[in-house]
Amino acid sequence: MIDIKLLRDDPDVVRASQRARGEDDGIVDEVLAAEEQRRTSLTAYEQLRAEQKSLGKQVAAAQGEEKAALLARTKELSARVKDLDATAGAAQERFDTLVRRIGNVIEPGVPSGGEDDYVVVEHVGTPRDFAAEGFAPRDHLELAEALDAVDMARGAKVSGARFYFLKGLGARLEMALLATAMEQAVATGFVPMVTPTLVAPQVMRGAGFLDAHADEVYRLEADDLYLVGTSEVALAGYHAEEIIDLSQGPLRYAGSSTCYRREAGSYGKDTRGIIRVHQFNKIEMFVYCDPAQAAAEHARLLAWEREMLAKIEVPYRIIDTAAGDLGSSAARKFDCEAWVPSQGRYRELTSTSNCTTFQARRLGTRFRSEGGGTQVAATLNGTLATTRWIVAILENHQRADGSVVVPEALRPHLGLDVLTPG
Repeated sequence: MIDIKLLRDDPDVVRASQRARGEDDGIVDEVLAAEEQRRTSLTAYEQLRAEQKSLGKQVAAAQGEEKAALLARTKELSARVKDLDATAGAAQERFDTLVRRIGNVIEPGVPSGGEDDYVVVEHVGTPRDFAAEGFAPRDHLELAEALDAVDMARGAKVSGARFYFLKGLGARLEMALLATAMEQAVATGFVPMVTPTLVAPQVMRGAGFLDAHADEVYRLEADDLYLVGTSEVALAGYHAEEIIDLSQGPLRYAGSSTCYRREAGSYGKDTRGIIRVHQFNKIEMFVYCDPAQAAAEHARLLAWEREMLAKIEVPYRIIDTAAGDLGSSAARKFDCEAWVPSQGRYRELTSTSNCTTFQARRLGTRFRSEGGGTQVAATLNGTLATTRWIVAILENHQRADGSVVVPEALRPHLGLDVLTPG
């Protein structure tokens, strides 16, 4: 949720952010009007409630006709207080509904536009010239099936489309990848966390995942719980309604979880293999910090992602995501996209977002400032490894005979230098 003080003091900044996101900037005036109605209704209610309490004391001390008159006035006030309470409640509800439609205010420099309006920040590494090596690259599924590492058919038989089994070398490769990521996270000061994959509605909503993309989320209706699409959600709720201690610097957590996404609206897209699936595993960095430190912390998260990408030795590019593709919580997001030889294009492997105070304000997470008061914390997140990375590893490290060279950093956990068919 955005800062209502910013909305009141500098509405043009919020309007500009909405336009950059491709959203309606008229919502700003609607929220301001609703906020004024809320304040007016609440003030009227509180004034009448105070008068009601004062009358109650007078009634207790009065006698005869005076008491009868005061009782009549008290009855009248009681009805009006009840009406004003309902009015104030309705005004509060309208304000809460409207303000949640405003996405986080984007950071300066974020590109305007939608999914295709990103800006390429940097290319790292050079894609292999398979033609010069004398063979055409196989796609990840062909390689994985030859290695008996993935079973899509039985995944679909057991759970439906976009489910799969990782088996043998595939399971070992994923476990080695995730272990390497967690090892790096711990070495850089993150607290390892195995997080819940089911969360309450207020946590899912507070993290910003029940806004425009609610149709991507699985819900267990009988229990009123949601399956997370990232451990970011559970970690955002970890310190909900708390005053946290940031006196020693940011709180950094590395969440390990299975993640679930409905992939609504993706019919026909990436139906082959494990690029776009309903379930996957992930190591996610999550940070709480002073908002003044958020931009610097965002740069650190990107650097840690780059460090991990270097360990799997694949070419990739970094993009500055356009405002319309940020999601409601993020004020800025950088994606790292690996080269996928069989597709001849880059595909997302990591994403790191600076959510400023948006999530923490919704979830009531504050910290004590040097002056002794409290203020809303900033939250940030970043991917350190996911199941999808297997796609980039297999395709970029394949050899003509269908074997795959294991990146050196993964070998200690995997126990192999080469993945060999048969």
